[in-house]
Amino acid sequence: MSIQRIMMLSVHTSPLAPLGGKKTGGMNVYVRELASELGQQGIAVDIFTRRTSPTQPEIDCSLGNRVRVIHVSAGGNQSLGPDELFLHLSEFTAGVIAFATRQNTSYDVTYAHYWLSGWVANKLKEVWGIPFAIMFHTLGHMKNRILPGYTPTITSDLRIGIETQIVQWADTIIAATPAEQAQLLWLYRADRRKITIVPPGVNVNHFQPVSQDIAKKQLGIPQDTQLLLFVGRIEPLKAVDTVLEALAFIRHQSVDLLQNLRFAIIGGDPQDTTDAELSRLKMLSEELHLNCIVSFLGAKDQALLPYYYSAAVAVIMPSDYESFGMVALEAMASGTPVIASQVGGLAFLVRDRQTGFLVPAREPQALAECITTLLADPEKCKEMGQAASNLAQNYTWNTIANQLLANFNQLKYSPAKFGS
Repeated sequence: MSIQRIMMLSVHTSPLAPLGGKKTGGMNVYVRELASELGQQGIAVDIFTRRTSPTQPEIDCSLGNRVRVIHVSAGGNQSLGPDELFLHLSEFTAGVIAFATRQNTSYDVTYAHYWLSGWVANKLKEVWGIPFAIMFHTLGHMKNRILPGYTPTITSDLRIGIETQIVQWADTIIAATPAEQAQLLWLYRADRRKITIVPPGVNVNHFQPVSQDIAKKQLGIPQDTQLLLFVGRIEPLKAVDTVLEALAFIRHQSVDLLQNLRFAIIGGDPQDTTDAELSRLKMLSEELHLNCIVSFLGAKDQALLPYYYSAAVAVIMPSDYESFGMVALEAMASGTPVIASQVGGLAFLVRDRQTGFLVPAREPQALAECITTLLADPEKCKEMGQAASNLAQNYTWNTIANQLLANFNQLKYSPAKFGS
């Protein structure tokens, strides 16, 4: 039986949310882009997400033909963290069932994203008899392991306990990389036969190489500026402070290299005085005397990101943990080398010394040496950028969607318990 209609669950964050916020990032892009691609292939997709504003319509069709984003009320409209939202998952599930009943709609498969959605998917499976796939995007066990001085809490134990159950409940588990597959096998005792490795994709029509001169002109950046770029959420696990420490090391070794250098940080809200990590990074930048180099730009519209990527000498991802690293893939598609920590999905995606550099996490001196290499050798930088762009062509959303559909079509179906 071929897939005709898919339910996607993204309970705690909407694919329509602007990027760069505390709960928006690669998963939002994944859900949005995959749904749009599936819609273009003639498959109906309903994405269920939690309503966070009374002004949000119940149904939003802005992602394209055959794709609907459906806002479900659960726990009011206030902002809720994942642990708080867990208490309202039964209400969310009931809202999904009520919508489908009113619409007289049935689904061939549920594709859930993150542990909260996995819990809901299993409840829907119990009611409707349809199989579900899960993509965790991040794993509680892994986040806990890389947090310095971590002590287990009730909420973290809850998440890991639910994730462990979801691994058993799910009909298929989508892992982004072989590293994530190994983590699922080792930490969650997952059934190897359930796991399929399908990486995220990239919109190569949107993210493609632009002349560095044109990109800088579009953004109002002086042509002689050498730009380094970070794009992502502002949180401790992203380790942006490692870049600041690397720049301080470069200044100590060769102050001339910093003359036209700028480090732009895209993400977060520079005006948010309650953001502890952003405030810490600003203070560190000042302590290291880097204020004339570092710019906190806040979130940027997706339409501008290709220009920022193309204007940069390199995009830096110094994260402590990344299940995949979609920013790295976007940068590569834009023809820009990536300097990344040798962790998780980044170690899988970035080809060391071919499309960029892999460095040990939290080692600013090693990061500084890679930055210096690219600044001093424009030809090498250009070669790496071209290799990165070529590699990114293997990750088109069309390719990724077809791999997922091949997996979903093998799932066993039970009759739905409501109208078709």
